[in-house]
Amino acid sequence: LHDEKLLPTSAVVVNKTGGNQVLAVNYLKQFNADPHALLYANPTVFTNQIAGISPHHYNDLTPLALLMVDYTVISVRNDSPVKSMKELVAMIRADPNSVAFGLPSRGGPNHLAAAQAMRSAGIDPNKLKLVLFKTNADAATAMLGGHIQATISTVGAATTAGNTSRMLAVAAPRRISELPNLPTMREQGVDATGIPNWRGVFAPKGVTAAQIAFWEDALAKVIIDSDWKKQLSENNLESMFMRSAEFGKFLNAEYLTTRAVMV
Repeated sequence: LHDEKLLPTSAVVVNKTGGNQVLAVNYLKQFNADPHALLYANPTVFTNQIAGISPHHYNDLTPLALLMVDYTVISVRNDSPVKSMKELVAMIRADPNSVAFGLPSRGGPNHLAAAQAMRSAGIDPNKLKLVLFKTNADAATAMLGGHIQATISTVGAATTAGNTSRMLAVAAPRRISELPNLPTMREQGVDATGIPNWRGVFAPKGVTAAQIAFWEDALAKVIIDSDWKKQLSENNLESMFMRSAEFGKFLNAEYLTTRAVMV
């Protein structure tokens, strides 16, 4: 936005960490009808509300644009004897305590994808041994240190571990173009496509149609920028652009799917 001079003013990034996006949503809602305050969000705007962690519904915000999606992957250490998702499922089925999974939050898309995978394999997701960490990087470090046996993360986070870990399967409807050799869970007999870790931009409630159009046009130019495309490619992220109205319909469908998985 800065480099391409898409804004008539400067922009400031404010990180509101805590509550897996709860505090960020609370912060945005203080700027009712203000088009100068935006939220860069993910599906926890669904899961927090469905789980009763937050009273705020996604309809309390104004969707501006969907930018990209990331998917959930389960990884093990590169020297792990577990070579496939089938082997991991068999190990958990024999002894649910034999595998400790590291992840940054309960109830988020990554957790839900793993729960969906276990349920489809006939395993009670509530019996999974989960260890929560502040970040995906912390979980990966714990796995590499031998403190846990696997991680549940986005593909983008998993690829930062390099050759020190091995991705077993991705919860996606199809193989990822940037990682053509990584099989989906369905290909390994686990019927789980996961909850896409989409990334979108929201404004507060009450902004005008003209203000929505301004941000739609600006973000539409961002996603065709070569630097943006390079960042997606390097982090194995898939571009998926939708303007406000289409994004709103996407959110409605994804909310129903997410709620069905959670309940």
